[in-house]
Amino acid sequence: MVASIPAVATAPRPTTTPTAEPASTAPLNELMQRARAAMDQHQDAIIHRDVIGIADFNVPSRLPRFSIVDLASGRTQRLLVAHGRGSDPAHSGWLQRFSNVSGSNATSSGAYLTGQAYSGSHGPSRRLAGLDPENSNAEARAIVIHSAWYANPDVIREQGKLGRSEGCFTFSQADIALVLERLGPGRLLYADKI
Repeated sequence: MVASIPAVATAPRPTTTPTAEPASTAPLNELMQRARAAMDQHQDAIIHRDVIGIADFNVPSRLPRFSIVDLASGRTQRLLVAHGRGSDPAHSGWLQRFSNVSGSNATSSGAYLTGQAYSGSHGPSRRLAGLDPENSNAEARAIVIHSAWYANPDVIREQGKLGRSEGCFTFSQADIALVLERLGPGRLLYADKI
């Protein structure tokens, strides 16, 4: 049984969003319920149950759709996050499909376990392990958390949407330190759409 979810209170964003268009909270609340169920299902793998990350792919990339949720207080910080180009072949800014297939360059849905931080070709990054059949190839596909220029707000001002990753959860350079700190090793990242 899924425990009741605290009311969502939104904390100030670290970076300004180029649009004031609000995203609906109904899908996010549903995804929070799914994330809590995933946390219970994968309780042996998830060491820290204080903070979770939720990628709400019901929302276009031009809006903050990644929530860092403090489960004790219910406070939520919403950030921009890019999806994979294989999930949006026409580059509409909307995630069209998920894939777990190597070489698909698509984002995968499901529950992820956050791993160790490292410095890679995109700078500070964090490894992810897929916990579900829908994202079981995450490590083999090198699906990680990292930053990139195409996930910065100025790209939205120029193009009306973020650029696309190769399936990774990609954040702005201004937000990556916060994401890596709040979603340290042993926590849940959950990605889906309704």
